[in-house]
Amino acid sequence: MNDRPALRSQRLNQVTQAAHSELDALVKSHAPFDSRENFARFVVAQYLFQAELQSLYNDPQLIAIVPDLAQRCRAEQARLDLADLDTEVPASVPGALRSPSLGEAMGWIFVSEGSKLGAAFLIKRAVALELSENFGARHLGEPAGGRAAGWKQFTRILDDLALSPEQDAAAERGAQAAFERFTELLKHAYAADTALA
Repeated sequence: MNDRPALRSQRLNQVTQAAHSELDALVKSHAPFDSRENFARFVVAQYLFQAELQSLYNDPQLIAIVPDLAQRCRAEQARLDLADLDTEVPASVPGALRSPSLGEAMGWIFVSEGSKLGAAFLIKRAVALELSENFGARHLGEPAGGRAAGWKQFTRILDDLALSPEQDAAAERGAQAAFERFTELLKHAYAADTALA
């Protein structure tokens, strides 16, 4: 019997479940909401990840599939957050995604877009550090039109996209790789902090 969910977005959720839980635990272990300094390291990781995905968000082939894709990118908000937090824009970390296939690219964007749902909880905690979607935590802010609506629109497009079995498998690999990459960037962001301490 095949337990694979029918919808692509559900399958991507399923294959990334373990990586997602690991990442959540890693984020918690760094206590980003204990101080602005800790939070700034978290924003460094967010910026690095979003900056690496900027080329996907601006890719004409992908915009043809997801019309508002360019507006969904949060690299600029994260860069402004770093400035608010008196933190330098970090140098890029070797190993960024290069020229992914369509399936792979959709897997990466799925993870990036999905993180906006979790950001709803994170921004509430950022308020305790006197940060908001206008200062220091812009990249966690509510997207235009709302989080749930934006996510539903994206997953509908993703689920309706005609992909070959090979492209589907590439999307799953892409989503898993995105979680691995963010985990790596998070470790890098906090390791840099330890080196400076």
